[in-house]
Amino acid sequence: LVPLMLKVPDMQFPRVNAFSFWALVPALYFISVSSWIENGVGTGWTFYPPLSGDEYHGICVDTSVMSLHIAGISSIFSSMNFVVSAHKMRMVHGHMLNLFPWGVSVTSILLLGALPVLAGGLTMLLADRHFNTSFFDMGGGGDAVLFQHLFWF
Repeated sequence: LVPLMLKVPDMQFPRVNAFSFWALVPALYFISVSSWIENGVGTGWTFYPPLSGDEYHGICVDTSVMSLHIAGISSIFSSMNFVVSAHKMRMVHGHMLNLFPWGVSVTSILLLGALPVLAGGLTMLLADRHFNTSFFDMGGGGDAVLFQHLFWF
């Protein structure tokens, strides 16, 4: 809808747009596979560390975290494409834009700020699970609420 509202044939970077779309296919695959492995993810939709720790679930949490990483990369690329397209095409076609492209641009800017923080939290969760770090483990001096702060940033 954004190219139609901007009255242009395509986004500013069409290959990035295609990559961000096709990156969602493996993300959907991994999130669906993670629900079939063992007893499912079982962490809720927030992945809070006591439930997503190494002692509770196996590889199903890892595949769902990998799925969220892939979907986050896809969202970052599409957000960059939306922001650049709205900015460049606005200069070409005047300053009068409808509300929808402005809304998509603001949402994309918010995603560009929030998704790297969420990806960092998920990477820290994987490091706790596999590399014996203790970011979220109270026994090792970590903070159990840190993931909640990173998630709800």
